[in-house]
Amino acid sequence: MAALDLIDLHKSYGPESLAVDHLSLAVADKEFIVIVGPSGCGKSTTLRLVAGIEEETSGQIHIGGRSVTSLSPGARNVAMVFQDYALYPHMSVERNIGFGLRRRGMAQRDVAARVREIAEILEIGPLLSRRPAALSGGQRQRVAMGRAMVRKPDVFLFDEPLSNLDARLRVSMRSEMRRLQAQMPTTTLYVTHDQTEAMTMADRVVVMNNGRVEQVGPPMEIYRAPANLFVARFIGSPAMNLFDARIGDGFAALSEGTRVPISSELAQVEAGRRVTMGFRPEAISLSSEGIPARVLSVEPLGQEIIIECETALGTVRSRLAPDTELSRGDTITLAFDARRAHLFDPETGRALPFPCDTLSSPLRF
Repeated sequence: MAALDLIDLHKSYGPESLAVDHLSLAVADKEFIVIVGPSGCGKSTTLRLVAGIEEETSGQIHIGGRSVTSLSPGARNVAMVFQDYALYPHMSVERNIGFGLRRRGMAQRDVAARVREIAEILEIGPLLSRRPAALSGGQRQRVAMGRAMVRKPDVFLFDEPLSNLDARLRVSMRSEMRRLQAQMPTTTLYVTHDQTEAMTMADRVVVMNNGRVEQVGPPMEIYRAPANLFVARFIGSPAMNLFDARIGDGFAALSEGTRVPISSELAQVEAGRRVTMGFRPEAISLSSEGIPARVLSVEPLGQEIIIECETALGTVRSRLAPDTELSRGDTITLAFDARRAHLFDPETGRALPFPCDTLSSPLRF
């Protein structure tokens, strides 16, 4: 096993086409890192650079403390699992899994033993004689993983491996992959656009945008303390509610009648400053006093209800208990919990410190 270090990695396809912008990332031995971001942010390109499929414009890639930057893909001892599985259709499952070992010249007896070992771990032993066309999507994904695992690589690379599966299979495969990671811990770089995969699978999440790393940290740290407006908007479903505000004497004014109490220290330093104030949907609740709102939509999701409301501040989304009874068109009152607010600089997008007072009620009018 080995650590993975990306050092000032840069990839450009020309002056107008920047894919990866001087990215530096240290992945510890056996750590499971998930890179998440919108389409075109550079996450898959980063994976291909590590694999050696693409050549970096500049920068270094180290695996296990040695530079592999100039090595061919086959000499890096990494294994990549693709979105489309990339199985050989004319080969059986057994031959697909053992293909790389046979190419390396391993004895047939040893190849067969290793394939059986991996098949048992993945619970696909009964499928070894089948061809890919006779397998379900989940079974094909297990075979693709088996072909990667059988080589005992230093680093696993996953490029959106679950995106072709239906919702139920994605949930079960997420659990399966974490079980395999615990059983056979290997340094892993996993790319996805699905933030649920990132939040549920990663030891640490890397949020990318426009080729740059916006934030790195444990999943809940990313959610609870976004470093900037991009992360606040991208992580979380529904996304964070964001409002223009102005810092006053002991409060942040979202509108003439809506004031969120803040610490006197921050108010003295930042008095008069324009900011962006954010609230996660779970920080907005029904209350007997607060901001009047009209319900635009109600989404019952079983474990929770998401409502979208029209208010004087604009559209607001709130996460409520599943037994809440509301209908479209209802008039309600919403309270914002200032202790769970976020402040951002509207020009730079960077998060600002926000030491809120302990409050008995979320809002002051």
